[in-house]
This record gives sequence, structure tokens and C-alpha cells, in this order.
Amino acid sequence: MKEASPLYRGYVLFILVVVYTFNFIDRQIVGILAVPIKSELALSDTQLSLMGGLAFALFYTFLGIPIAMLADRSSRTWVMTAALAIWSAMTAACGFAQNFLQLFLARLGVGVGEAGGVAPAYSLISDYFPPEKRARALSIYSFGIPVGSALGILLGGVLTSYLGWRSAFVIVGLAGLAIAPIFRLTLREPKRGGLDGEGAVTTPAKLNEVVATLVRKSSFWGLSFGAASSSMMGYGLIFWLPSFFVRSFGEALPEFFAWMPAFLMPDNATPLLFASYFYATILLVGGIAGIWLGGVMADKYGPEKKSTYAVVPAIAFLTTVPFFVVGVMATSLWIAFPAFLVLQALSLVWLGPVLTAFQQLVQPNMRATASAVFLFVNNLIGIGLGNLAIGAISDGLKNAYGDESLRYAILCGTVFYFIAAGLFLLTAPRLKKDWAS
Repeated sequence: MKEASPLYRGYVLFILVVVYTFNFIDRQIVGILAVPIKSELALSDTQLSLMGGLAFALFYTFLGIPIAMLADRSSRTWVMTAALAIWSAMTAACGFAQNFLQLFLARLGVGVGEAGGVAPAYSLISDYFPPEKRARALSIYSFGIPVGSALGILLGGVLTSYLGWRSAFVIVGLAGLAIAPIFRLTLREPKRGGLDGEGAVTTPAKLNEVVATLVRKSSFWGLSFGAASSSMMGYGLIFWLPSFFVRSFGEALPEFFAWMPAFLMPDNATPLLFASYFYATILLVGGIAGIWLGGVMADKYGPEKKSTYAVVPAIAFLTTVPFFVVGVMATSLWIAFPAFLVLQALSLVWLGPVLTAFQQLVQPNMRATASAVFLFVNNLIGIGLGNLAIGAISDGLKNAYGDESLRYAILCGTVFYFIAAGLFLLTAPRLKKDWAS
């Protein structure tokens, strides 16, 4: 297969971003729907966190590695098509749940599908873009995180206000199903390692070979656990901040958006709707800015100095903390908004540099599997424990702080950014030695 044209590479990146966007819409929409779900199904914060985090993380993390091994041996485009169809169908099924158990099981199904949606995409991008452009390409792909998260929050809030939370699940699930055949029919499978030079290894690797390779590379584990530590707050904030804004700023939110056109402010508008506008803006603007900044810096400085791929995220995490404290402790939305905007940008700088490093720490024949191992660590800890930790702390502080308990529970999470920065700084000197030639 000849090298793809720049125009087609642009389309590949576009359709992959679209699929990743749906990945995060379906993953994160439950954050904004947590308020009406809790009310209708009479759930505690701990149950909400189990449904929103652990239910998804269980199968998403454990199935990711075998599915990625399949992607390293077969068509990555087919694997991603099936994954998109499954997670979209199970998202729609969430709209029919009548109790906690049914919703928990439906979210498990979403995790089953999304287990095959990301690692194969990393591998595809590495075979469509040369090494010197990969950080920016992977950063653009990662735009699906803030765009999908923002749309999940926004669509969740708008659709719930007009149609109810059940319809919100069904509509976004069916929309994802409609994309699946378009994705399969228009995305070609590229040659593995075609842009990595003559020495690139493309023969499918066995699991024990992948494990043996990764065990020898301490930088892989330092980056994985550092990213996982930051993801505890990343996923925890996406899930809990909508509830935090409603609980702590509910009466002030309508005033903050008094300038909006009337058609976006229905007569029955609730604080939940305004919280969705507020947080979706933060996710979209801050997220895209931070991800792009990280990718540009990695492509500019990383090829000459491999430690850049860890140092840049570490600095960003340390800089995040003061904005985090100001945003969480603010009593005015006019102070909270810029603080959370900068916080969101800095907290996602790591994506481009770290994802690029993972693609270069192993040979092309094991990229999807190695990415899945990273996702296993990152998401089992980040999704599985981040939501749960904040929810459990919030429940524990309920008697002392009432509705403000969530504010102090979130504040406790700043420690995870310090841990992430420390692990990245310890890892930085080892990247040059572990880089795959």
C-alpha cells in the first residue's frame, strides 16, 4: 500500500477524532446525568461513583489487552468498528435501566465496547504519521477527550432539560451506531511500521514478548503510573464537577449566563442545565488549548531531548495545583471560571508527549498491546478509583459540611497531581535509554 496523501491523512485523523469524541460522550455523559439519576433512583454518592467509574472500568481495563493483541494481529479498523457499535448500543441501553443494578450492568457493557476503541487508534495514527509529526497527530486525536467530554456534559444537560435523562442516553447511543458503518467503509488499514524505517519489526508479537519488553523499560511504568495518578483527578473531576457546581453555585449559575439568547434558556431551565453550559465551556476551551500545547512542545523539543516527554507534563501538573485550589475554594463563579479553565488546560498537557513516548518505547508490532497495558493501568486506577475516592470522601464529610462536602472532597485530590509530577520527573532521565531505535 502506497503512502497516504496529506488530504487522506487529514481525513483519517478527522474520523478517528469523531469516534474518540463519541467514546468520551458515552463515557462522560453520566457525569451531568448523575443529578437526575440520583434523584429518580435514590442513589448515594458512593453508588453514583461505582456506576460512573468502577462499572465502566472493570471490563474496559481487563478486556483492553486481549482486544489490543487482536488488533496487533488483524484489522484494526474492524476491531474499532465493532467496539464503536457495542459501546453505542450499551449507552442506549442505559436509558432503559430501572434500578442501580441494571444501570451498573449497562455501564459494564459500555466498558466492554470501549475496551477496543483507543489502543488500536494509537497504532493506526503511528502508521499514518511519521515520527516527527506523531505528537501533534496524537494530540489532535486526543481533542476527542475535551470535545467528547464537553459534548457529553452539554448534550446531557440540554437533552435532560427537554426530554429527560433516559432520552439523553438513547439519543447519543443511536448517534454512535450511525457512525460505525461510515468509519468502516472509509478508513483503510495502513501498513504496520511503514513509516518507521527498514529496521521496524512488524511480525505479530506474543504476549510474553510484549511483557518481557515492557518489564525492561522502567520509563514505561513511571509514565503509566504517573498518568494514572493524574487521571484519578481528571476522571474524578469530569464526573463530580457538574454535581459540585449545582450544589455549591446552583443559585448563581443562571445569573452567570444571563447574557445567553432566550432559546438556550427554556422556561423550565434548571441549575443542572446551566452547570452543563459552564463546565462544557471549560472542558472544550481549556482542554483543546492544553492538549495542543503539549503536542507542539513535544514535537519541538522531544526529538533532541527525550526527557522532554516527561518533564513538560510534570511542570504542567505542578502549575495546576494553585489554580485547582483557587477554583475549588472560590465563592464566585467569576473567579472559579478562569481558574478551572487554566486548570483544565494544564491538566491535559501530558497527553501528546506521553502517548508519543509510548509509541516509541516499543516496536510497531506491539504498539496496540503496549498502549492497552498503559490504558489498563491508567484507567483501572484513574476511572476505577478516582470517582470512587471523591464520592466516598464526600459521603464521609456529609455530616460535617452538608452540600459543601463535595467541595472539600475534591480539594483532597490535589495530592495526586504532586504524585504524578514526582513520578514523571523520576522517569525523565530514563527515556533516552529505553527509546526503541
